[in-house]
Amino acid sequence: MVRMADVTARMLALLSTLQTGRSFSGEELVQRLGVSPRTLRRDIDRLRGYGYPVQTQPGPGGFYRLTAGRTMPPLVLDDDEAVATLLALASLGSIGSATEGGIDDAATRAYGKVDQFLPARLRSRAVAIRASVETSHQEAPSVPADQLGELAEAIGRREQISFAYRTASGPERIRHVEPYRQIHHLLRWYLLAWDLDRNDWRVFRVDRITDLRRSTTTFAVRPMPADSATDYLREGLHKDKHPIRLVIEAPVETVIDAFKYQTAEIRAVDATTSPAPNDPPGPRTEVTVALDSWHWLLLPLAFLDTDFQIVEAPPEFFAAYQSFAGRLRAAITS
Repeated sequence: MVRMADVTARMLALLSTLQTGRSFSGEELVQRLGVSPRTLRRDIDRLRGYGYPVQTQPGPGGFYRLTAGRTMPPLVLDDDEAVATLLALASLGSIGSATEGGIDDAATRAYGKVDQFLPARLRSRAVAIRASVETSHQEAPSVPADQLGELAEAIGRREQISFAYRTASGPERIRHVEPYRQIHHLLRWYLLAWDLDRNDWRVFRVDRITDLRRSTTTFAVRPMPADSATDYLREGLHKDKHPIRLVIEAPVETVIDAFKYQTAEIRAVDATTSPAPNDPPGPRTEVTVALDSWHWLLLPLAFLDTDFQIVEAPPEFFAAYQSFAGRLRAAITS
């Protein structure tokens, strides 16, 4: 039995339980939520105050039940949460290929509906946000919303799954896996899973998964191969790349903007010491970025238009930069 001291968590758990559609005795709900009968009664009253039609049958054989067929009550969101919800839907709707049934399509449809479920005091703000905010479209593979939901349920229930998978260069093959995590990284959706045929961890692009099938076979949880699924994905994406560390004479905010399309670790460094004799101290930023080619560093540094120092890089990258610098000087002086 889990003790729920947090009111919001308790209310969500109670609502989730009642939304299954069946009737629950007071004793069942007390045991499920780990609360006292008095707390349960107060929480039921709160739900009714929010507009949820909870039916109560007192006495022996009594029960609590959420009445079906009623208008959905307002979402329990404060002002900041409502704004964040709308902006998140707008942002998600702008990423994809506008495929019917895709998560971007679902977000766009929800964005146009959610304000009608907000409390009356927040609806005018929702209308103002919709009228004032535009999001630029970012092309990315669209992923079916129902597929993300199916994967989430399979992960939660520890169900083995199978699917047809198309690699970037190879033919489509059937894979049998134990699913662990879904990851959203750089406009792509990934699945981290234990591949039963290869007896190893694998990461799959969700947009390349078709014919997803869940099974009734469950699995025991294995230790994760890294601190997080995102860390494991990044390690895989970077395995053929070369780390470069440099210090840039610019504030963190400026550097972050220049490297927004790169996976980079960016941090401010001590600005109290001068980077060179007779130079005044100023904001400096250390960047560690993984690149598969030395060329990718040139454009963001050119746009920054400030001094920098490459501290660590593969020898062949240093040689390439020196060669390019020589060609550039020759082009200017010729």
